[in-house]
Amino acid sequence: MKVTGFNHVTIRVSDLPRSLAFYEGVLQMKLVHRGRQDAYLDWGGAWICLVQRPAAGPQTNSVPGVDHVAFSIEEADFDGAVVQLVSAGVTVVRGPVERGLGRAINFLDPDGTQLELYTSNLQRRMTVWK
Repeated sequence: MKVTGFNHVTIRVSDLPRSLAFYEGVLQMKLVHRGRQDAYLDWGGAWICLVQRPAAGPQTNSVPGVDHVAFSIEEADFDGAVVQLVSAGVTVVRGPVERGLGRAINFLDPDGTQLELYTSNLQRRMTVWK
């Protein structure tokens, strides 16, 4: 599997305006896009997504914290990586799907941490928001 690097991290937050005050104000991240329930920020070339989730309930995994960590992969290597994951019996939680001018697959590591392989980047993803 030929991963080309870190892609983005998505962090679940309980109060998006409060979190933006911290990430933009304290950490000085640059706001790229603000949606109703999410925000995309750039921090020295690192793509950070904040997503507001409702309070956790018995059937949800929505407590504040890291939602998933994504890694970049070339389009040409994506299908082979999917086959490798499925063949290894890895739990796939979403995908493969077309998202933001790229393809993605989300899966769990042995401890249940959600990881993603993604073929696009922040600049291409933002073109679908404009």
